[in-house]
Amino acid sequence: MMNIGSSNDSEAVKAQYATSKGLNTRLSFHDKYSTNKLGYGNWIVSNYEIHEGMKVLELGCGTGSLWMQRDELVSKFGKFVLTDLSEGMLATAKGNLGERDNMEYMVADIQNLPFEDNSFDVVIANSMLYHVPDIHKGISEVRRVLKDDGVFYTSTLGENNFTDRLAEWFKLGGESFNPNHNFTMQNGEGILKSAFTDVEARFYEDALHVTDIEDLVEYLCSLASFKAILDIPVHKLSDILKDHAVDGAIDLPKEYGLFIAKGTSVLSSSYSIK
Repeated sequence: MMNIGSSNDSEAVKAQYATSKGLNTRLSFHDKYSTNKLGYGNWIVSNYEIHEGMKVLELGCGTGSLWMQRDELVSKFGKFVLTDLSEGMLATAKGNLGERDNMEYMVADIQNLPFEDNSFDVVIANSMLYHVPDIHKGISEVRRVLKDDGVFYTSTLGENNFTDRLAEWFKLGGESFNPNHNFTMQNGEGILKSAFTDVEARFYEDALHVTDIEDLVEYLCSLASFKAILDIPVHKLSDILKDHAVDGAIDLPKEYGLFIAKGTSVLSSSYSIK
């Protein structure tokens, strides 16, 4: 049985991200019910400082949705390489974003990047570092392919999120609730400092106000890392959620953010790939 949050399990990750269907379900759910209407993706991009001609690498690009309707920004990139572990995701991203002279799509693993040293001005990895089995190796590879003055942008979850609230409601504990805290807004700075000297954390203020409980049930069923919840019959999930609704709606906390990492740490050599 897969634990809640055990999303650093390689088979779980492959199952959850093999196609874009489940990811699209999750993205549309957050778009619909998040209280901060700026949108997490819009906020993430607003933190990027990407200038004309820069070479940009995205790791774990998923469906490419972050870059949709951002033609003006993408056209500035000198080179833009979008990578993912999943060929299915890359196919969806290519369908969403199309082909450009300055864009390239490829399957790549952050733990063994197929690029020369000092290749990129910017590396981006959103909501994916907590999936990486050897996170220090992955971060070391990011530092290696970045130019000396390059910047690494990586978004992630906090440890005070709606998964904890739901685990309490569904009476999940012990082995059935093991949230993935491999890389969070709370511990990410220390992890990144294994390879970077200058690390800044920025938090995104948000919450969920869910007015259709069946949408929440569908969302939970799209999460491979919520296998323990999937063992509960769907009608029972609905009943439990309805018990916690106020005026027909459910409010849940969200804690997300972004790290901006620069500079070479003297510790990074400890994890460098030889």
